[in-house]
Formats: sequence, structure tokens, C-alpha cells
Amino acid sequence: MATTTSSSSNEAPETKNKKKECLGWIEWLRGWFYLIYEMLFQRIMASHLHNPMPLPPVNDLTCIVTGSTSGIGLEIARQLAQSGAHVVMAVRNTNAAQELIQKWQIDSSGLSIPLNVEVMQVDLLSLDSVVRFAGAWNARSAPLHVLINNAGIFSIGEPQKFSKDGYEQHLQVNHLAPALLSILLLPSLIRGSPSRIVNVNSVMHHVGFVDTDDMNVTSGKRKFSSLVGYSSSKLAEIMFSSILNKRLPAESGISVLCVSPGIVQTNVARDLPKLVQAAYHLIPYFIFSAQEGARSALFAATDPQVPEYCDMLKADEWPVCAFISQDCRPANPSEEAHSVQTSYEVWEKTLEMIGLPSDAVERLLDGEEVKCRYGREQ
Repeated sequence: MATTTSSSSNEAPETKNKKKECLGWIEWLRGWFYLIYEMLFQRIMASHLHNPMPLPPVNDLTCIVTGSTSGIGLEIARQLAQSGAHVVMAVRNTNAAQELIQKWQIDSSGLSIPLNVEVMQVDLLSLDSVVRFAGAWNARSAPLHVLINNAGIFSIGEPQKFSKDGYEQHLQVNHLAPALLSILLLPSLIRGSPSRIVNVNSVMHHVGFVDTDDMNVTSGKRKFSSLVGYSSSKLAEIMFSSILNKRLPAESGISVLCVSPGIVQTNVARDLPKLVQAAYHLIPYFIFSAQEGARSALFAATDPQVPEYCDMLKADEWPVCAFISQDCRPANPSEEAHSVQTSYEVWEKTLEMIGLPSDAVERLLDGEEVKCRYGREQ
């Protein structure tokens, strides 16, 4: 159910206008219970899925996959490419991507479908780089059918760090950069309609909280930790995606959805404390491999029924965008994600932070050019 933002007429003004400053204890405990439950039972819940998951025909699809040189992104890009899609690996390390393509070509030498993979550089810690990437792709006037915002960071135990743009790194890589990329690529997604924006999210959003007055977590109201940075950025991504979904008319043919890969053994573990890394290795049964973790994103990107599901939620004015769980079934994000008021505040604050006007989506849909304050220097 959506959380309501209305209040009774006899409510005191100070109560009516009081802004929520953190998760309540019950919400916090519920979030952690959900995380633990997911870790213990995700393999059972996803036992009906094959690994690797067979894909429907994707020969006509052009897909951009960010962060595709390791972990889940690598598996997403590889499986799409080996199934016949045109895959664009949007990565920071282009040499690593080229080496992977060579390996995939050797592995696929027995297949009848030649690989159609290319590499383009983008650094999500630089919004200038994101704008230049989107400009370079849009300049092709080619259709884009699927944008998979997979790249993310979770620097567990690390001190708070900021990008050169002045934003906390989890916030920028996990939310701001994907948001900017999604909006700037709308012209190409319209050309590829029906098309999809798939945001690889996390079950960790259940313990996240977004304060739009303190997106960088620098005010001192909350003590920063990598857990706070990561979970908050993932919640912000869902909230932003929900409003983007509302702003895109049905006739645009663009579906927006978030997916949870489950609890996955990826390169994130290299940032974990040694004790936690050891725990990861002690409970391999419960933790998904990257190939297993890629299934929900691949499902969201290719299943023919996904657009119909997204359209149904939009027609019902559901407060959140479609959310696909690690078992490739529709799921409901956290209660906090259902706050329409906060979601709109996240939308407005995000557009301000990434340097886009408030009507950017509408203008791009009308075929107008939209200026961003980033990416102007070449």
C-alpha cells in the first residue's frame, strides 16, 4: 500500500509539517529481518530458475550495460552477447573490457552467432564523463532497446569519500550517475521503443533512508557509514525510478524497473572486512554466484511480459515502479520506497544535483535539446 501524505484537518501545523528524519525502530528491524530472510532462503525461492537462465530471442536488441567488466555486469553482458544481442560495454577500464571480448569470442567459437560487442568509456564518478558518453551515443541516431544501470560501489568500512563533483561516492555512482544517464539517453530509448531502463538495485534498500536536505550525509544528523551511504543510494534510485516511470507517458514505450540480484558473491567482497570475507566463504550455499545474481536483470531486460506488467502498474497509479526480486518474480520494495512525497523530493533534488532542468524529461520527449551544466568542457 502507498503511504499517504495527507493528514486530518485538526492536526497541529507543527505535526503536519514535521519531516521524518530517520527510519523508525520497527521499520529498521523489519528491514534487517528481510535481509537475513533473503540471504537464508534466496536459493530456495529461486530454485525454479535455471543457471544460466535461457533467454528469449535477443538478436534485434541493442543493450548498454554499465560496469560490465566484473561481477553481475560481466555475466549480463556476456550472456546477452552470446545470445545474439548487440552489447555496448559502458566501462571505466576499456582495456579490461577488450580482453573479456577476446575471451568470449574464443569461448563462443562453436556458436553460429558472431558476437556483436563494443566498448565505450564512461566514469560514473565524473558526471562530465556521463554526459559525454550519452552525447556520443545519441549522436549515432541509433535505437537503444535496453539500458542496464548495473555499475555500483559498496566500499564497506571505508571512510566517507566524495567525487570531484562534490557528491558522496555511493550516492553518485549508485544513483546520480545512473539517473543522469537514463534521462540523457531518452532520445535513443524512444528510437528503440519498446525499450527498457533496468536498474540493478539491492535488497539493502530496505534499511535505507533518504534525507533530501542531506543527500551527502554531511550535516551530522546521521553518522555516515558505508552501509548508510549504500542503502540510502539504492533507496534513492528506486524513488527516482518511480517518478521517472510516472513522467514517461505510456505512448513513449519505455518501461522503467528496478531489480534485486539477491545476496551475491562479487568484487564487493574485496572491500569487506577480513572477518566478513571469511563468513562469505563459510556460507557459500546461501550466497549467489555472479551468474545466478545476473538472472533478475536478464529477465527484466528480455522477458516479453515485463512491459505489460509495467504498464499495468502505471495504469493503476501504483506509487512505485516495477521491482523484480532475485527469483525473477514481481516484488514490493520497502515501505519507505512507497512514500510518494519523498520520491518527488528525491526527483527534484536529483535533477538539481545532476544539472538538469525540472522539465528535462518532457522536453526530451518533445524532441528538444536539453542543456546540462556538466559535460560542456571537451
